[in-house]
Amino acid sequence: MADDVAPVSGSGKDPQIIRLAPKIGLAAGVSINVGIMIGSGIFISPRGVLEGAGSVGMTLIVWLMCGVFSGLGALCYAELGTMLPRSGGAYAYIKYIYGDLWGFILLWVSIVMLMPVSFAVIALTFAYYCVQPWFPDPNCDLPASAIVYVAIACLVLLTFVNAWSVGFATRIQIIFTVAKTTALGLIIVLGLIQICKGEVESFKEPFAKTTWNQIGVAFYAGLFSYTGWYSLNVVVEEIKDPYRNLPRAIIISITTVTCIYVLTNMAYFAAMSPAELLASDAVAVTFGRKLMGDFAWIMPLAVALSTFGSVNGMLLSDSRIFFVGARDRQLPTFLSMINIHHITPTPALLFSCTLSIIYVFSNDVYQLINYFNFVAWTSSGFAVGGLLYLRWKTTIPRPYKVNVVIPIIFIVSCIALVIAGTLAEPIDTLIGLSITCTGFPVYYIKGRKQPERIASLFKRVTDFLQKYLLVVAEEPATSEKAIELNTDYVVTANSYRTRKLDLALT
Repeated sequence: MADDVAPVSGSGKDPQIIRLAPKIGLAAGVSINVGIMIGSGIFISPRGVLEGAGSVGMTLIVWLMCGVFSGLGALCYAELGTMLPRSGGAYAYIKYIYGDLWGFILLWVSIVMLMPVSFAVIALTFAYYCVQPWFPDPNCDLPASAIVYVAIACLVLLTFVNAWSVGFATRIQIIFTVAKTTALGLIIVLGLIQICKGEVESFKEPFAKTTWNQIGVAFYAGLFSYTGWYSLNVVVEEIKDPYRNLPRAIIISITTVTCIYVLTNMAYFAAMSPAELLASDAVAVTFGRKLMGDFAWIMPLAVALSTFGSVNGMLLSDSRIFFVGARDRQLPTFLSMINIHHITPTPALLFSCTLSIIYVFSNDVYQLINYFNFVAWTSSGFAVGGLLYLRWKTTIPRPYKVNVVIPIIFIVSCIALVIAGTLAEPIDTLIGLSITCTGFPVYYIKGRKQPERIASLFKRVTDFLQKYLLVVAEEPATSEKAIELNTDYVVTANSYRTRKLDLALT
């Protein structure tokens, strides 16, 4: 990450320590949160929310309540982030509060499910919007194989981009963030024009078909669109004046995204009936066909660019968690290695890409969302429960403090969400729980001395990656600056030159 690190003078034998510098101000923090939250969800979740809510009125209420609920969680995370200003988000908090085991379980689930599921869902959405314009007949089913291949191509290409250059990946992110906000702005404006023309048929008797037995699924689908409200906590060590800017950025970004989402869904219903929305796998494409005529091609293009940028942004940001896990010695060495030329986490990116491709083969994107939400909201509830424990048991300074009612409401809501989702989709919940439980044997196995064959296999994998990907692990250091960073591992400028020479001789 050549553009994101700053050399810091050390002491002793470490002439230079390279570490992430606090460069994220208020405006940048808001941009990161908004850019990650506005991803694929607003283009695929409207159908899922309507299916669960049953009526237009309840659908809009669900979207509003999802924003409020995410905002409550984000405020609780703001207090946690200022109490424990360590990068890693929920993983860092759960590890600190509940111990290494539970921290590893969340880290494990993030690696095998949370991150790759997010990437897979967004890549599949990108594929839908790329493929659908080639099949304009609404009665024609899209070829599943084409969608899968396009999604895989998206993941592979962006993994390569992020492995090649952080600077290039950042420039791509800026371009595609503009594309996604332009697409949503266009949808909102066209929808408001329709409402002003009197196209309000969908809003008559708004609660007539409300259903309650699937309301948990409706909230799951809506909350997926707000995924990313915790993004700044993952990189809190890189925020300027986090005690002030973290809470402010969270409040501004959540309010902005909630308004955009509610207005966008109102625009959808102004242009199409609930039945038309439920029949569409690509809501924005259907919206464009009805209102934009010959220029309808703009909508799938804009949405494809938006979702493409979302995959890029998540690859760019979520890889930080691997470094935190490796710094805590919770992950294998090869997952914490970085390329000596491009300063990017190449093995971690390739690992995440491989797992994401596996999830791409799922036949139902909404099933993936159900897996994701069960684990995500369970872990969020545990993290915020830890906030109450820290208030009760410790005297850690709290530069930012929320009213005690807010974390209580959030925890109760998380419990209600998990119960409602379990009752609505018990098999999906069981699968998500089973995936989570696989972390327990892995934790205990990794803590024991490995058999010689296993150790030899890991060594060969590590040697292979170092030789052919030119990656190195962070090295132990004892400098004062490393101690200030509360880490056992740092990267030194000399280590790059030494490792590069060793690899060349090999």
